[in-house]
Amino acid sequence: MLKPHMQKEEKQITDSRILNEILKTGKYAHISLCDENVPYIITLSYGYDVSTNCLYFHTAKKGYKLEFIKNNPQACGTVVEDLGYQSGKCDHHYRSVVFWGEINIIKPMKEQKYAFDILLNHLDENPKKSKSRFLNTKSKYENTCILKFEIEEITGKGSE
Repeated sequence: MLKPHMQKEEKQITDSRILNEILKTGKYAHISLCDENVPYIITLSYGYDVSTNCLYFHTAKKGYKLEFIKNNPQACGTVVEDLGYQSGKCDHHYRSVVFWGEINIIKPMKEQKYAFDILLNHLDENPKKSKSRFLNTKSKYENTCILKFEIEEITGKGSE
């Protein structure tokens, strides 16, 4: 894996609390995959598990991303916190993270249920209600694919 470096060191975020905060408050991640020199990027809503430093995604059980992941689980992703364009200053405030690691398809039902809890708690205002409505049978879990992105390296950058 390439070792990340920061072109403008004064914008680098090194505080792990801030990096975690960006991941905790974000809703969408852009994930970059590659298979046999063919790039593929997807945008997915996610849930962040602070305790394991992993992102979880739910998706259909078919599609390009699953084929790419099966052939090459190494991936890169980014989450951007848009803090707004500064009118009249030709400047845009933001905080972002770029992360590298491995993304895999989760098979065990126990881990899928854990991942759905992480996702719903991260994204939903009323996770219990959504869980009872959308995940009320075993087949609902079985008909959805869960992806787990294990973050191995992360960098942050910001302009505030």
